[in-house]
Amino acid sequence: MFGIVRPCRHVMCKGLYADWMGHLCGLCLALRDEHGHLSRLVTNYDGLLVSVLTEAQSPTSTSRRRAGPCALRGFKGADVVEAEGVRLAASVSLLLAAGKVRDHVADGDGVYARRPVAAGATRLAGRWSSAGTAMAGTLGFDPTPLTAAADRQALLERAPVQAPPGSGAAPGLRELTGPTEDAVAAAFAHTAVLAGKPHNREALEAAGRGFGRLAHLIDAVEDLADDRASGAYNPLAATGTGLDEARRHCDAAHAELRAAVDGLDLPRPGLTRALLVRETGSAVSRAFATAGTHGTGHSPDTRPTTPERRRESGRRSGTPAGCCRWRAPH
Repeated sequence: MFGIVRPCRHVMCKGLYADWMGHLCGLCLALRDEHGHLSRLVTNYDGLLVSVLTEAQSPTSTSRRRAGPCALRGFKGADVVEAEGVRLAASVSLLLAAGKVRDHVADGDGVYARRPVAAGATRLAGRWSSAGTAMAGTLGFDPTPLTAAADRQALLERAPVQAPPGSGAAPGLRELTGPTEDAVAAAFAHTAVLAGKPHNREALEAAGRGFGRLAHLIDAVEDLADDRASGAYNPLAATGTGLDEARRHCDAAHAELRAAVDGLDLPRPGLTRALLVRETGSAVSRAFATAGTHGTGHSPDTRPTTPERRRESGRRSGTPAGCCRWRAPH
């Protein structure tokens, strides 16, 4: 699951797209080199933003190394990022994926309802969690907001079962997005530590909260029709939030994110602004353009089949390839 930020070479200038791919391939290879080939399944676009933010705060380009041909690059080589920022992205990706897999097992989703699959997935989640925590330690990053997000989310989402929406006892939409906001804020803020820019910390936390809320809301909008059909939990349905109101929440979160990015001291702002401002705006428009049509046979996805699209299609498959996103699992 690649998240809400999905850059395209056709709308991003060649230099910025090459930088983006350098971060993406750097994350994938960092996961492989430190944790084995299977860990590459947790590679995701949104978690990669911490690597981009770390480099953006540095006056010079992050160290890169030449990587060999890869099928997902058309069997071409590439200059990939090799720095602490990409290792932070790897740690975050592993921790989020571990939480999501455990959530699938707890809910008995799809193939996870089978005991052998659940047992194997639980062991895998344990390895990913341990690896992510250990890597975070080498970077001086406290992973607690990420590791605690799943439990906090589960508690919040159980509350509406005993209290109808609007009664005052059930959590509101902003409360439901809280664990995701806290997790992203912590990860974004630590990039200031890695880059030696402590004065950026407050703005980075604000950017993280805005992005976390936006990611959670967009995920809820995209899943709404399918969740209603299957009876699965959805924060919009649970809080009685219609699509018009959800759009207002998204627009407000995007405005807060833009303002926070504007307040950052970034010697190299180009890629950060392209991703956190322009691409997130496109994500909002994309989500609401097809809102309510998933699973109905309407508005099919007509984007060309690419390696990214093939992997993205694992989102609802119940496989580990679809396990990783900023939104805290439910």
